[in-house]
Amino acid sequence: MTTRITLAALAVAGLTAGAAAAQDEPRPEGLAALDPPPIPADNPMTPEKIALGEKLFFDPILSGNNAMPCSACHEPAAGWAVQAPISFGYPGTTHWRNSQTIINSAYYGKLFWAGASGSLEHQARSAARGGVAGNGEDDMMEARLAFVPEYREAFNEVFGDDWPLVRHAYMALAAYQRTLVQTDTPFDTYMRGDDDALTDQQKRGLKLFTGKANCVACHSGPMLTNEAYYNIGVPPYDGWEDDPIAQITFRFELYAKGVTEDMYRTTKDDPGLYFRTKQKDDKGKFRVPSLRYTAYTYPYMHNGMLETLRDVVVFYNEGGGENEFAATKSDLIQPLGLSDEEVDDIVAFLGSLSGDEILPEIPEIPVMEPLPTVQN
Repeated sequence: MTTRITLAALAVAGLTAGAAAAQDEPRPEGLAALDPPPIPADNPMTPEKIALGEKLFFDPILSGNNAMPCSACHEPAAGWAVQAPISFGYPGTTHWRNSQTIINSAYYGKLFWAGASGSLEHQARSAARGGVAGNGEDDMMEARLAFVPEYREAFNEVFGDDWPLVRHAYMALAAYQRTLVQTDTPFDTYMRGDDDALTDQQKRGLKLFTGKANCVACHSGPMLTNEAYYNIGVPPYDGWEDDPIAQITFRFELYAKGVTEDMYRTTKDDPGLYFRTKQKDDKGKFRVPSLRYTAYTYPYMHNGMLETLRDVVVFYNEGGGENEFAATKSDLIQPLGLSDEEVDDIVAFLGSLSGDEILPEIPEIPVMEPLPTVQN
């Protein structure tokens, strides 16, 4: 497959998604193949905008120290994420949550583990400015963009800017991310009618996924997520026990996002959705992630505490785990009674939700030059 979906491919996929081949096997309800992503009317796609967004994604110019590109925490060779429990942080810090892949992020209604952003445009701004992420300031980043002749020309062509506006940089980044989708996995091919797209073991896993294991209760729809929030008992990040920088980051986040003094002094785990709602019933809840592209995005969960997909299935089979917020643990999380063979079958099915690894050619990053002098 190509490294990313093009505008032409988006249109073709939309025409062919429903043109399934003849099929003999019934397809499960509650799941579906993935169609092209929605494109917002206020940020239409153009090849020029996508190309600009691609360069900005790999350019560290949109960060506080001019050294932290988006790709630092969303590395293509690491599943467009970070293959470590916790994402990298701004130099001198560490992050405090697992880095999510941006593949298929165009489909989410809300971004980040607790739904803090409502669009890719807003997500790009939040990441570039986040204290333990990009740590940038809009005026500083905007001034840097003005020193790059190639960006001055591109922003003028794409947005009509006399000088690059950073809000348009976020729009270009979002446009690029909307090309990073994967709609041709073995699962998609199977759901569109090809009975041979899945192995017999994967088909058994799919039957368990939608039946005995009832994974589909939360992992449903084309993205295999209902985008709801649950506490499933993921244990706390173990780095908070012995990593002094992680401890500082955790306290910083508690303070910055607003908690009671008692919570600040006693909480030893990530409150999750509580930061958004300030409702006690939301402590420890996180958005259900998509299961797509997960072959490349290990480790798993909001804090990376589960290393492999088999660990994830075993975790659910055992009825989840325990954390500080036991009172909010979902009633949906119960022991499943799966045999080892059935666990393996589900893991095999999960492998069908990833296609070929998406590894683009990294664009050449333009350099700053002195601003042109005013001619009298």
